[in-house]
Amino acid sequence: MENRRSRYIFIFLTVLCIMMVVLSSIKDGLMNPLRNAVGTILVPMQSGVNRVGRGMYLQWEKHKSLLEAEAENQKLQAKIDTLTEENNILKQNEEELQRLRELYSLDQEYLQYKKVAARVIAKDSENWFQVFRIDKGSKDGIKVDQNVMAKGGLVGIVTDVGLNYATVRSIIDDESRVSCMGIQSSDTCIVAGDLRLYEEGRLRVTNMKKDAVIQDGDRIVTSNISSKFLPGILVGFAIDIEVDEKRLMKNGYLIPAADFTNLQEVLVLTDRKDDRFQKESSNVGE
Repeated sequence: MENRRSRYIFIFLTVLCIMMVVLSSIKDGLMNPLRNAVGTILVPMQSGVNRVGRGMYLQWEKHKSLLEAEAENQKLQAKIDTLTEENNILKQNEEELQRLRELYSLDQEYLQYKKVAARVIAKDSENWFQVFRIDKGSKDGIKVDQNVMAKGGLVGIVTDVGLNYATVRSIIDDESRVSCMGIQSSDTCIVAGDLRLYEEGRLRVTNMKKDAVIQDGDRIVTSNISSKFLPGILVGFAIDIEVDEKRLMKNGYLIPAADFTNLQEVLVLTDRKDDRFQKESSNVGE
């Protein structure tokens, strides 16, 4: 059985070889129709395959370029973020340096008073710093009733002290009253805190004598007769001073020297009015 199968395979292969020899010996003219038929079928298929392949290649190249562009964009964005952060830090450092220079300049204007520098760490209002806390307390020598200054002049007074913090009530607070005087004339007055009025950037000045010569633009400072504020500290500048005919007195307004919308560093005067008064009384007694 196996021999018969092998014989059939041998005969098939022999016939196939003979047919191939015969076909190869036939003239080319007889093969042209077959070649044309094959070409008619295969050439469009080959063109279609080529177009599909070329399109896929172009799409891949485009996708590859897009991936490379996205990677490059991420690198550039990272560099931009780094440079932006560095620029913000430099700007913050520059602003802080400017504030410290101004604080130093203020310190030099009041060399007669000892001071402790502090940073503002919290406030009780979203708008202004009428009541705020600083990062220095009793361990730093801070006491109740010590005066507080910032850029421009007087800010307020210490009302509460902890070990490492203190609370300050500013002169714009509704409960604040500061005994002041005009530096040009020494005429006295009262600067009263008023949060609603401070929305216009000013405070009220009252209790001036009718014949007081305080005028618009005069520098208003803490007076010698103030019970809690040391004398000679700039509070602000007089504006719209006029006579109140009914009370036979003068009233007006004051533009504060300090900025109560942005307090970050302050100076706390470690001397207190009571301490200086007791010391002077003790020296007189001696």
